[in-house]
Amino acid sequence: MLLHDFFVHSATQSPDHIALVSDGQRHSFGELLQRSQQLASALQGIGLQRGDRVALFLDNRVEMAVAVWAVLQAGGAFMPINPLTKADKLAYMLNDARARVLITQDNLRGVWHAALAQNTSVDVAWVCGLQGAGGHDDGSSTGRERALPAFMPDASTRMAHVGVIDGGLIDQDLAAIIYTSGSTGDPKGVMLSHLNMVSACTSVSTYLGLRADDTVLCALPLAFDYGLYQLLMCARVGATLVLERSFTFPVKVLEVMVRERVTVFPGVPTMFAMLMNLQTLPSFALGHLRMITNTAAALSEAHIQRLRALFPQATLFSMYGLTECKRVTYLPPEQLDVRPTSVGRGMPNEEVWLVDEAGQRLPNGSTGELVVRGSNVMLGYWDKPEATAQRLRPGPAIGGQAGAPVLHTGDLFRTDSEGYLYFVARKDDIIKSRGEKVSPKEVENALYAIEGVFEAAVIGVPDDLLGQAVKAFVVCQPGVTLTEREVIRQCLARLESFMAPKHVEFVDALPKTDTGKIKKTGLA
Repeated sequence: MLLHDFFVHSATQSPDHIALVSDGQRHSFGELLQRSQQLASALQGIGLQRGDRVALFLDNRVEMAVAVWAVLQAGGAFMPINPLTKADKLAYMLNDARARVLITQDNLRGVWHAALAQNTSVDVAWVCGLQGAGGHDDGSSTGRERALPAFMPDASTRMAHVGVIDGGLIDQDLAAIIYTSGSTGDPKGVMLSHLNMVSACTSVSTYLGLRADDTVLCALPLAFDYGLYQLLMCARVGATLVLERSFTFPVKVLEVMVRERVTVFPGVPTMFAMLMNLQTLPSFALGHLRMITNTAAALSEAHIQRLRALFPQATLFSMYGLTECKRVTYLPPEQLDVRPTSVGRGMPNEEVWLVDEAGQRLPNGSTGELVVRGSNVMLGYWDKPEATAQRLRPGPAIGGQAGAPVLHTGDLFRTDSEGYLYFVARKDDIIKSRGEKVSPKEVENALYAIEGVFEAAVIGVPDDLLGQAVKAFVVCQPGVTLTEREVIRQCLARLESFMAPKHVEFVDALPKTDTGKIKKTGLA
């Protein structure tokens, strides 16, 4: 099974079913298959070889979806890149992966043009919205850009059969490289095989219970694996995907959700915070919404309660994952009332456990680093053997045979007596104060329980007496005023004294990553 087989099967079985809604336009599975096959043929026509990397620097738009399927059908590996990426970072990714083709759009010219000036690996840059066959006449042409090949609805497609290339693609072949955010250094390219992505896609769509009659709203970047998998899972089950460029204007997105009768809404905590703070939310007819999913960062218990009150008919899935293996855990919805702050246990076709600093497996009721074993675990980091060796280590021997590599996530969790997982912190984020270890997440949960708190982030700052002091950054809801003393007092009522913030700073907004996750690296 190759990743694009899902898409080809759905398009063959239900060619007239709407696969994608984007910019008000509706596209059937049959149309997308024809468009992707024509683009795949064009890629092979310029010499794309098995495993060659194709960078996709695009907004959430139909061309992005078409390009994903086209690159896979041509035998290449796609690299989704967030359209908010700056020129230097884009250049780094193109150079690091030695991308042969760039597919992008004309209104991002200022970024990709500057990036190509620092790159020699890209042979062709295909540009959406570019007029004519070449670049601009204003001196801004790189000499490599071309207009993206136009879709010809009635044209026959002559694709080279990938099977004649080195024996044909197999599920161990590279399907995608997805770059991490690079918050602790240069971005790393996570190499994912067809097997990795098929396994993750199958497991996640199965436990969610996605159906062909679902309509999924995606306002997450397709360059973010959480957004990308909405496209992949919809193709697997034959569902409809509604693409939005962003969640910057939530009212506009809600109007689309009502019009398209959206049944599944994947989001991240910052998106849900915006929704819950929207005065007009009750006026939108969202009764058809049957499922809400959350990952990227754990929801606080207060946010879970508010979301369930706002959408009582919708099943809420709280999940945890990371790019290196896509998804790790999910909490069965019936467990929300029992253990609301848990992210659950491992998903189907996967094994997870905790280890101590010596790498020894820990029993339930312990705190340690999470380890993941499964077909969804990445091949490694592109061209970074040392970083790969830190994360992928030999797994336990099974039946006398050496175990396959397992993923050491770098994330600390604790388990309860039944093995349910609770996120503690990144190993590097743990605050050591008064000789005690403080989980920033636990303090943030206490902050979110305070009425009037909109967003919160907690870090450790140097302190001569304590070693590190707990510092909280708080964004208040509009019209709400809180004091530092009041916040600390309420935290002391909920936390052990050494965990309560010593400092509270009120800010208008918290920095975010391109995917909407609160970014702590700049706060210190």
